[in-house]
Amino acid sequence: MDYQAGFFYVFAAVLLFAAFKVITARNPVHAVLYLMLAFSQAAAVWLLLKAEFLGITLVLVYLGAVMVLFLFVVMMLDINVDAMRRGFWKHFPLAAVLGGIVSAQLIAVLWAGFPTLTVNELAAQSAMHDPDHSNTYELGILLYSDYLMPIQVAAVILLVAMIAAIALTLRQRKDSKFIDPADQVRVKAADRLVVVPMAATPKASESAAGEEGKA
Repeated sequence: MDYQAGFFYVFAAVLLFAAFKVITARNPVHAVLYLMLAFSQAAAVWLLLKAEFLGITLVLVYLGAVMVLFLFVVMMLDINVDAMRRGFWKHFPLAAVLGGIVSAQLIAVLWAGFPTLTVNELAAQSAMHDPDHSNTYELGILLYSDYLMPIQVAAVILLVAMIAAIALTLRQRKDSKFIDPADQVRVKAADRLVVVPMAATPKASESAAGEEGKA
């Protein structure tokens, strides 16, 4: 066994452990931390498989941005874990059915097996490309040629999800005053000051002197 196989088994074992702890951790913050560990190990496995673009994307996008943002959101929210666990057995049948469907799909894919190439076929494929050939270039050509429509559908779904998240979190209070920049731009000098006519109020010393004179 070479060193690459040893690293693969180490990364795979840590990945399975972290994924198991994600679904069994009692604290949501700990679950997010284990998920970050799982993503880092998956990126390492992809780097071993010479899929550098996928590994770096997983680290930068998911591990560096999404998971950190998710961690801050979980830490800022006051999640009542006990209240969430009361409804566990209520939703367990549906979760079990969905889990069974996903497990059956994974077993079917693994049971069908994966196409393997011989050493001669691998050498022939390597000879077809230049030494500086990049799998990132091939991935980009494949995504935006054969899978252009799925990419567009995924982009629309992400856009709808972003708009829905903004609409759900955008709350306006009726008792709060909001500034309209358009009204501020259209304002004139005559609109800035309103002169209100009011009756003159005598000073306290003058009113006291007037009362003494009457007396």
